[in-house]
Amino acid sequence: MYKFYETSFKSQSLTLKEKFQGLSFAYLMFIFILAAIGVVMLYSAANGHWQPWALNQLLRFLIGLGVMLVLAMIDVKYFMRYAYFFYFGVLLLLIVVEVGGHVGMGAQRWINLGFMKLQPSELMKIAMVLALARYFHATSLQNIETMRGIITPLLMVLLPALLVMTQPDLGTALMLLFTAGAMFFAVGVQLWKFGVVLLGAIISMPIAWNLLHDYQQNRVLTFLDPERDPLGAGYHIIQSKIALGSGGVFGKGFLKGTQSHLNFLPEKHTDFIFTMLSEEFGMIGAIFVVLINILILAYSYAFALRTTSYFGKLAAVGLATNFFLYVMINIAMVLGLIPVVGVPLPLISYGGTVIISVMAGFGIILSVNINRNINIGKD
Repeated sequence: MYKFYETSFKSQSLTLKEKFQGLSFAYLMFIFILAAIGVVMLYSAANGHWQPWALNQLLRFLIGLGVMLVLAMIDVKYFMRYAYFFYFGVLLLLIVVEVGGHVGMGAQRWINLGFMKLQPSELMKIAMVLALARYFHATSLQNIETMRGIITPLLMVLLPALLVMTQPDLGTALMLLFTAGAMFFAVGVQLWKFGVVLLGAIISMPIAWNLLHDYQQNRVLTFLDPERDPLGAGYHIIQSKIALGSGGVFGKGFLKGTQSHLNFLPEKHTDFIFTMLSEEFGMIGAIFVVLINILILAYSYAFALRTTSYFGKLAAVGLATNFFLYVMINIAMVLGLIPVVGVPLPLISYGGTVIISVMAGFGIILSVNINRNINIGKD
């Protein structure tokens, strides 16, 4: 019988030199390329000025780089050992947000620290992955195949997802659910259980629709018919499609995007920055960004496959899936393939907590790869 809270750790420690030698410099290069593209695009978004976005983005990336490298040097066993503490700490922060969080743009998602606004829901994307990875590492497949065995991990997912949804932040809540779904699939939860969840979601859609805020319902209706309100709810996606199309194959050139620089394109420095990039650098530039993201994902999943630690495998799979969802949802959103949900493009869109959390995820994935040959016990 596997113990839930007590886990023994059997591993030899690597030296700091060995850890640095274990870093994947190709992986780091792809991350640097994405970050550089983000700074360049934010410089363009400000019409050729470092303020107010590009310089701040660069500074935040450097902070995130430090966080990534520090986490990469930490033994994987410590992420496992403190996974539950981290999870419940972030869960407490979500409750603090619910009680008296900072309100901005009609949403209550932040804790105002004075020098920055902390968004705990971004941290929960990492905390939930680590907590689930520890839970599944410490249990057996036979237990997972029972309904009783998945009640605890389901609660670990649904509780923060519901708290995030009340902020309201439907995009982040869905990311938590889909990331957890990928981890449930990876550990061997039977497909029929996914079918039951899907059937339940379909049956409950009328109830869920009535629980959505008016602006969320408008986003769905606008997705189905953008022309129903071209100057209101449909304005964002219509302007996004115009900018995407006007870029053509090679784009209009750096600092020459008309839709973005004439301020027709809203949120050009955050959610719709991929649209501005496509307008200025065309389909070639857009494909290049997609390819860099694919390479980062390929390396992340490869790191997960090659590690001998089950906890490390699940943590890397969960964090890589979380990154995939960022990229997929943002690009699909600006292309009009899904409703607008307010998910940024990692390392390119302007943002503070998102950069730190994404870089922290990369750091943990690097740690998993560095410690890939170290075994972690579980009983």
